[in-house]
Amino acid sequence: MRTLEEVRATLQIAKLKEEDLQKTIHCLSFGPNVSSADYCLMELDDTLCKHIEAGQSLVIRGDKDEHAVVCSDDKTYSLKIADTSNMLLFLPGCRTPDQLTDTEDSSHVVHAQIWGFCNSYWELRKQRPRLKKLKRLLMENPYEGPALGGQQENTENRYTMQDLLERIQASEEEIRTHLETIHACQIDGYWRVLDFDYEMKLLGHVTQLVDSESWAFNRVPLQTSLDELAPLEPREMIEHCLNCYGKRYTENDEVFYALNEDKVCWGLALMLLHNAVKFNLKEFQEVWQQSVPEGMSTRLDQLKGIALLDRTSRPETICLLRVEDLPEDTVERFNHLFTLREKWTEEDITPYIQDLCGEKQTTGALLTKYARSSMQNGIKVFNSRRPVAT
Repeated sequence: MRTLEEVRATLQIAKLKEEDLQKTIHCLSFGPNVSSADYCLMELDDTLCKHIEAGQSLVIRGDKDEHAVVCSDDKTYSLKIADTSNMLLFLPGCRTPDQLTDTEDSSHVVHAQIWGFCNSYWELRKQRPRLKKLKRLLMENPYEGPALGGQQENTENRYTMQDLLERIQASEEEIRTHLETIHACQIDGYWRVLDFDYEMKLLGHVTQLVDSESWAFNRVPLQTSLDELAPLEPREMIEHCLNCYGKRYTENDEVFYALNEDKVCWGLALMLLHNAVKFNLKEFQEVWQQSVPEGMSTRLDQLKGIALLDRTSRPETICLLRVEDLPEDTVERFNHLFTLREKWTEEDITPYIQDLCGEKQTTGALLTKYARSSMQNGIKVFNSRRPVAT
């Protein structure tokens, strides 16, 4: 180990003044069996540092064919290796200048042993959770209602929350939020997404009951609804439908639901468009308005992200195009959209790219990067920056 005299001799050779340095001098030496493969470094921002210091954990998620991500309780981060030209040393017990409290007047030597070293570290960047796989897994065995007498329910391909956490590259909070978005529910401890026809059947029961009882759609009594519809469907499924398409509230100790006009109109539009390749827009609007409970008004802006209008055709048409069915990757998403339609107005394309925006990113920035703009009949339109295979 170096002595203070040896350190001073080294300083003299390096032409450094001792008085310009800290009083505490660290002398470093490599410990036995030191290897760069023993440790990995990860760079954390202030939020993640506080998360770890509070005793919380970070989880690395990803199947063998996926790029790994790191998840906290509520956020997802990409995980990439960043190389550095400087060697990074692991020095347990080594203190930085701001941690030193030198009370001695003269210099003194502290010996620190290097436990490991690295030439790279893991860099974390907040990213969108990868949730498309979630619905794909749940659609392996959608819930079609209670098994009829004598029939056995399919018990394969069912997933608990722990199963989903092991398969989906997203935080638990993000997974739970998306389960709510896709109207999934827990049945016998497993998360299930409803078969589309079954969900529409439940919604039909609720809207028909509201009409037949002449209830205001923002004041649907829970208990009466369950009693009336119990012979048709399980009570928990009727309540789940009300939770998906309405908001629960209590008045004089009685539970009511206020049906959400936009959600109900959205659901019934999906039902109409589901089996049609294209629909005459005017005819669709008439049938759609007739299908919703009395007092509700249908509007085309309720269909953003699920239906595409063609104003150039004669007659004007509408067809099903759900954002959830589009590729999750940004480049693939734009390629797919430009395959469907050569030129898009900003109003038409925005609902189909909004979910691609990162933190503090706008759809305008995405269009600038992945599309080319031009004017057509006085309207700005966007087309692909590269030839698109049809």
